[in-house]
Amino acid sequence: MRRPTRAELWPLLATAGLLLVVVGAWLRERSAPWRRYQDEPQVRAVVPSLTGQRELCLTCHWGIEEISPSHPVEVVGCVACHGGIGVALDEDLAHTGLIRNPGDLSVAAQTCGGSACHSGAPADHRDHLPRVERSIQATYAGAIAYVLRAFGVQADDVARFGIHAVQSYAGPPDNGGRPVVEALSAFVPASDWPPLVQQFAANCLTCHLSAEAIQAPYFYRATGCSACHVLYDNDGLYKGGDPTLPRDEPGHMRRHELTTAIPYTQCNHCHNRGNYELPTMTFVPRADIPAPDYLNAIERRVHEYYQPIGQFTLCEWELDCVDCHTRREAMGDGYLYSNQRDARYTECRTCHGTLEALPLTYTITDPDDLALRLAFLNPNLDLQVGDTILMTDLGEPLPHVVWRGDRLELTMKASGQRYEVPLVMGSGCQQRPDQQESRYCHECHAYERE
Repeated sequence: MRRPTRAELWPLLATAGLLLVVVGAWLRERSAPWRRYQDEPQVRAVVPSLTGQRELCLTCHWGIEEISPSHPVEVVGCVACHGGIGVALDEDLAHTGLIRNPGDLSVAAQTCGGSACHSGAPADHRDHLPRVERSIQATYAGAIAYVLRAFGVQADDVARFGIHAVQSYAGPPDNGGRPVVEALSAFVPASDWPPLVQQFAANCLTCHLSAEAIQAPYFYRATGCSACHVLYDNDGLYKGGDPTLPRDEPGHMRRHELTTAIPYTQCNHCHNRGNYELPTMTFVPRADIPAPDYLNAIERRVHEYYQPIGQFTLCEWELDCVDCHTRREAMGDGYLYSNQRDARYTECRTCHGTLEALPLTYTITDPDDLALRLAFLNPNLDLQVGDTILMTDLGEPLPHVVWRGDRLELTMKASGQRYEVPLVMGSGCQQRPDQQESRYCHECHAYERE
């Protein structure tokens, strides 16, 4: 039998080599890691209209929740917010340059900013990011000023320092006459300041929006914009549909969603969790959390909402924080304040009125009214052109408080539960218009804990 010549072998060897390459590629494809995330494996692509660039992220993250109705994946996609290599199916390559939390203030300008998004003009109510960066929650100016005064570094409570250096909005503030500061310097303790101030700077700056949360039950949260708008359960476990995220690893959001339906439990991941001892500058968490198992849902809410020494009225615990505190108070209004007291302007009469006057209202006539835009973002609010709603002294709309016939009705933003708002006018209440702090209401309406 004649041995094949070299010229005759080359085509056979080339064919065999090509077959091996094809078989190897087929085997690699069949065993690709992304396949384990799907019951019926297939490459899933989306071409968001915002970028026009093909993305394969949903191949692995199939089942993940859409981030919000105003950020549909068909429009925004994933890469515009999270970065990464959208056309890659290898995990390490796809996650190159990944931004896990686009709402963190260190990256928010590139992820959430832009004139058409959240860094737009104040007149269009799109200056969310500039306002947040100047808010008390971001600057932590109030706590810093308090500590500096307590240890004799400064003689008053006027804020001079913040977590970051920042200028207030220019021009006369439209804020009802509340005192503002023009600018804050970055808080860097001088070497000759008292040791406890140094300790405060080193260990106690965990309550501002840029600080990572304490990794423990009841403290889990994100940073920046996501600290409020991305909900975390108290156990820190993910309960959504993304197959790539573990269900037993604490430190994850509840679901991959942005929301304005923010319950008090989200606020309490920072607030009412304990106290700092000024003499030692150490944080002492509440000893009564978690609540006893035998409490029902209402009793648990009362127990956890405020610290044991807290005094409050029925509406202060039955409603959620966002039902009373407005956007300008929580997110900031672009001006710099020395403390929470100066930043806050909602009063009891904002909803309840006074003996002489009903609360301020206006009727929606413009289909592009800010109130309608806010209601669209909240799944529990139903607002229409022609509705009459409450507004604050500064003209800020309260789209969740609406006149329904002859009654004033509040819809809770987080749950959708509805309440009739009692009015002071025509009642036996002896409230004085100049006594609007809650402590005055506590004299008659304080809720008694059992």
